[in-house]
Amino acid sequence: MRCPYCGKELPGSPCPHCDAVVPEEAQYCMACGAFLGRGEDDAGGEDGENGFDIENRVLCPDGTCTGIIIDGRCTECGKILEDQ
Repeated sequence: MRCPYCGKELPGSPCPHCDAVVPEEAQYCMACGAFLGRGEDDAGGEDGENGFDIENRVLCPDGTCTGIIIDGRCTECGKILEDQ
């Protein structure tokens, strides 16, 4: 996977849900938003535990972030979702 901004080659692996290539340390797929089970922040996986609903997830509004919005804040970059 190549960084779209600097062109640097980034280590990546396929998402087990949609096969898109995602950075190795990503907690969520950038293409489908599925939780990848990496890192310490377990948002409940795809089975809905802890109130997480994969079908109704909200992706981070920052186009370069792999996080999702939980409790009004991105799980990766911390950006606050503003009412639109």
